[in-house]
Amino acid sequence: MGCFFSKRRKAEKESRPEKEEEQPKQYSWDQREKVDPKDYMFSGLKDETVGRLPGKVSGQQFLIQDCENCNIYIFDHSATITIDDCTNCIIFLGPVKGSVFFRNCRDCKCTLACQQFRVRDCRKLEVFLCCATQPIIESSTNIKFGCFQWYYPELAFQFKDAGLSIFNNTWSNIHDFTPVSGELNWSLLPEDAVVQDYVPVPTTEELKAVRVSTEANRSIVPISRGRRQKSSDESCLVVLFAGDYTIANARKLIDEMVGKGFFLVQTKEVSMNAEDAQRVFREKAPDFLLLLNEGPVIALEFNGDGAVEECQLIVNETFNGTKMFVSESKETASGDVDNFYNFADIQMGI
Repeated sequence: MGCFFSKRRKAEKESRPEKEEEQPKQYSWDQREKVDPKDYMFSGLKDETVGRLPGKVSGQQFLIQDCENCNIYIFDHSATITIDDCTNCIIFLGPVKGSVFFRNCRDCKCTLACQQFRVRDCRKLEVFLCCATQPIIESSTNIKFGCFQWYYPELAFQFKDAGLSIFNNTWSNIHDFTPVSGELNWSLLPEDAVVQDYVPVPTTEELKAVRVSTEANRSIVPISRGRRQKSSDESCLVVLFAGDYTIANARKLIDEMVGKGFFLVQTKEVSMNAEDAQRVFREKAPDFLLLLNEGPVIALEFNGDGAVEECQLIVNETFNGTKMFVSESKETASGDVDNFYNFADIQMGI
């Protein structure tokens, strides 16, 4: 006596038309949109203005090569970007999750944000930079750096998509792999350098759709003095703890202090543990331990005569009820700054 189900399957197979074949299985990766490398490349261009609008790169790798006298704008986040053999170009790069690598380029002006920045075999580059790690130059000359200064509505979200913090910017802490005795292969741009004079806003109809501003007070990345010589012996450390309004509060405090004539020297966003808190906050550490569990802290260093007193005044008046660490006195402030940034740089591998 045969099995009913086996007979049924046999009957179904025999009744199937001879030309009908079983369709191959469809998997999710088979249905992904195919990536055309040409969509993520500018190559061999001359005297052109080109770019990619927000949403057109979406975290892919990008290549720029053999371009001359071109204006190039990437208004999106990407994985990595390599720029090879370009001459006399203006380049804007939105946030790059990994590295930006310039090779054999000359006479270029750039504004960009990235995790890692490297230059090799280049000469005469002027770069407004936001870089999470120490920028590196190698076998290069006349490389000048300034602080990133740029805004468009999508930029803040692109920083998040690229995994970059607007507060982690070591733009002026340059390492030269191939120093020459008695010479300096890099320098800082003048403090009053106007980014628009170096990397102007695009004027083509397509790229004008991106609402760009290069005004200092609108820059997504806070404009810091970095390693320029400080104007005063007095600095003040302010540490803001994670919460719904931490970034907004940091921006407001920066605006208030800069508006009163003080300088923002550096910023940092890092996670802290109890040991770090003890080192930085000393006897006040117990007041902040629970707050450290909420997420990374944001630290700001301000410089100028009277910075400590003014910081305390603004925090007490404007942010009353919001817990922050502020240096207690001019005498302790320098140690606060050194303790915090030493630990933060070690944590970030700088």
